[in-house]
Amino acid sequence: MSTTNISPEALIDAARMFEEQIPFNRVLGLRVETPGNSEIQVCFDMREELVGNFTRGNLHGGVISSVLDVVGGLVAFIAILQREGVQSVADEAEKFSRLGTIDLRVDYLRPGIGTTFAAKGFVLRAGRKVAVARMELHNEENSLIAVGTGAYSIS
Repeated sequence: MSTTNISPEALIDAARMFEEQIPFNRVLGLRVETPGNSEIQVCFDMREELVGNFTRGNLHGGVISSVLDVVGGLVAFIAILQREGVQSVADEAEKFSRLGTIDLRVDYLRPGIGTTFAAKGFVLRAGRKVAVARMELHNEENSLIAVGTGAYSIS
């Protein structure tokens, strides 16, 4: 997703909001990173608490879907910020209060085996009330673990 219409400071504030203000994201250990000027990704490390199948040691499906949902919500939120502009952190928080997941579809493509994971997303369409996003989760070997499509209320 391109972030050219949003200031770097606003992008950092949005990332901080998702990392620090949402308790469940802290439980998952999510970090929002900006590896390039036009993309963001959500990264996290494998921990024992995130295991779903104890014999294999792979990620729990709920962790996978949660991370994809976070990424979809984040790119939808950035679409709001790009479209409407941001004047202050309070303005950003007001726009965040309008965000909510309407629908989420996850396709699990292979077991979540790895030590670190990164999820990326982009907005397919952002209308006046709903944004639709596509998300992917990869491990450190760049194996595609899961993909998702989400619809998010943005008004």
